[in-house]
Amino acid sequence: MIEAKHVIRIARPSLDLAAAERFYVQGLGLSVLFRAAGDAESGTYDLLMMGPAGGQWHLELTVGTRDVVSPSPTPEDLLVIYLAAPVSEDTVARAVAHGGTVVPADNPYWDVGGVTIADPDGYRVVLTQRSWAPNTPLPS
Repeated sequence: MIEAKHVIRIARPSLDLAAAERFYVQGLGLSVLFRAAGDAESGTYDLLMMGPAGGQWHLELTVGTRDVVSPSPTPEDLLVIYLAAPVSEDTVARAVAHGGTVVPADNPYWDVGGVTIADPDGYRVVLTQRSWAPNTPLPS
């Protein structure tokens, strides 16, 4: 049974871990939680894990050392972060300065009180002023 205490890892391929790290760490303020160099001989991947320090989730990005898996994000592959406060212009500017691109949301719902930013691999991060507390209905 999946419970609230369980940790979530979102794993995605990347073409450039350094560019992704600049965006997520310097741009959005996540922490590097773990990194590892892969090995071409064994086929393991270079790995970068980032997330909020002490959080219950993290984002894992990998680059193949032998075979490269190209990212193939769609406009609805979203990482939504509920800030429970207005999205500051400084946060958006910092994310853009570190490799992000502001894009219109495919679903206009996210443009109301939020900003959608594509990371260097094209995956979208939505920063929204909405809040969502555990054990409450999903926001509408």
